[in-house]
Amino acid sequence: MTACQAVGISYRQLDYWARTTLVVPSIRDASGSGTQRLYSFRDLVVLKVVKRLLDAGVSLQNIRRAIETLRSRGVEDLAGITLISDGTTVYECRSPEEVVDLLQGGQGVFGIAIGGAFKEIQGSLSHLPAEQASAPQPVGTNLPAEPAAGDELAARRARRRAG
Repeated sequence: MTACQAVGISYRQLDYWARTTLVVPSIRDASGSGTQRLYSFRDLVVLKVVKRLLDAGVSLQNIRRAIETLRSRGVEDLAGITLISDGTTVYECRSPEEVVDLLQGGQGVFGIAIGGAFKEIQGSLSHLPAEQASAPQPVGTNLPAEPAAGDELAARRARRRAG
């Protein structure tokens, strides 16, 4: 539910996107009834981009193509990308000059700066309660649960708490 709140989508949307492999959680997928998916920070940014594209009227088929391109990039690469769309095709721009060229050519109608989505997700997460990435410790042990390897959110929270 934290992913839903951070991105601004319903659980039903999140579940559908995971089951149809549009955006699959990279940390932990659901493995049966009662288990929870665990999304990385990068996953949340991609979910936010998908939501914005859908809200702008881009077809799910074109969104799938755009997401496949984004999946091939690392988190650092994503922050410098602006997606421009005419409502049908999604174009990837990596510089202000590319954005201007695309707009001057008449292709672009709206844009999504992925770096802005990063900041929005960070702001949303700072107001939500933290969740453990690993299985809970057995009753009677006082040791804290260790975050799962590769859990970007836990690492970011730890750095923020440390100063």
